[in-house]
Formats: sequence, C-alpha cells, structure tokens
Amino acid sequence: MEHVLDNPAWNALLTGNKHLGEGNEQVKYYIQQVSPFVGFRDNNAADFEWLYNLMTYNGPAVFITPVFVDIPHQWKIARRIICYQMLYEGDYDAVQLPTVALTHKDIPQMMALTQLTNPGPFLPRTIEFGHYEGIFEGDKLIAMAGQRMHPVPYAEISAVCTHPDHLGKGYARQLLLSQANRIKAEGNIPFLHVRDDNYRALKVYKGLGFVTRQQLHFYVLTK
Repeated sequence: MEHVLDNPAWNALLTGNKHLGEGNEQVKYYIQQVSPFVGFRDNNAADFEWLYNLMTYNGPAVFITPVFVDIPHQWKIARRIICYQMLYEGDYDAVQLPTVALTHKDIPQMMALTQLTNPGPFLPRTIEFGHYEGIFEGDKLIAMAGQRMHPVPYAEISAVCTHPDHLGKGYARQLLLSQANRIKAEGNIPFLHVRDDNYRALKVYKGLGFVTRQQLHFYVLTK
C-alpha cells in the first residue's frame, strides 16, 4: 500500500489542504497564487492529460514522485529537482528567540526574502497555508519559516530561510523547532523536503533530529 508521503500533494489536497485546492476526483492542484504543486490519484498518462485540460494557465506545475516518470509530450520539463524527504524524530524545546507571527502585511518582505534565498516556491498567497513566523531586525524581516503541505497526519515545514547577512546565528534552528513543536502539539508529524545538494540545510536538519525517509523527484512542468 502506498505511503501517504509517497504522494504528498495529492493526499494533502484530499485532507489538510483541501480548502486550497482545485481539480477533480483524478487530479488536484493548489490555487495558482498559493502553490504550484499538483497531485494525481494514479500518476499515469491520463492524469497528465486531465491536468493539461483543467489548468487554465501554462504553469509551472510541480509534480512529486519517488520514481522516474515518462512525462507526456504535451508537457515541457523545465527542471527536475532531487530532494530528500525528512521526518522529525527529535525532542528539542524551542530556543527562546523573539519570533513574530507573520500576516498579510508582511507579504512583500516575505516575497523579497524568499526571492533572495530561494527556499522553494513562495507566491503571494502562500501565507494561506498558515503558521508563518519570522525574526526581525528592527523593521526588517531577516528569517522566516512556515508550513505547506498537510497530508494528514503529517505537516510540512517549509520556506525556512535566513538573510545571508544573518547566517550562523541560530535563527533557522529556532524557527524549525518552533514549527516542529507546534505540529507535534496539534497531533501531527513534522516533515520537510530539502534539495539533495543543499548541504548546509541538510547538516542543520540532521543535527536537530530529522531523518531521511526517501528520495523524491520534483518535476517542474509547463505546457
């Protein structure tokens, strides 16, 4: 039987993120300005065709799979990214640094920080996934993290990023632990995705108690 996290976007759009999705019984995708991730029930050629016909925009559409897939000809592969999917098995208390709940007024700074650091896709309505928090220096957002896919009973920590001028101060650690503890307190299991070549982040995650569950392929597609 397929594990929930083998098809995280599909299962998230069936459960914890269903209020943020569009599609039908065969394919689902997030609202365009929330996230580019898509999920298929069966991961076959027919599902790719369903998605092509349903989507009213040209992409990108990010498809996650644990195996290589032959992408149908109507889609163009803009990029294929290899990531590790990691589960949190640590038991740390959050370090007490001043974090602030982020709101819609912070979106311009959140967009600027993620564009600078590239932790993954972040769009004008990504904040609607919820639980975003940040660390400020004066009025400037210098670090942040939040949640993304929520395939019950798992919840993904996402958009973990720190301004390059403030690396090495423990901000990412604080935000990761804050998110992990929040997820656990709600009865869910924290997980995250990280590129296989992001060695700095991998070292931080492993040090906090994240363990690799599997390797995944992220196909970034356009029509």
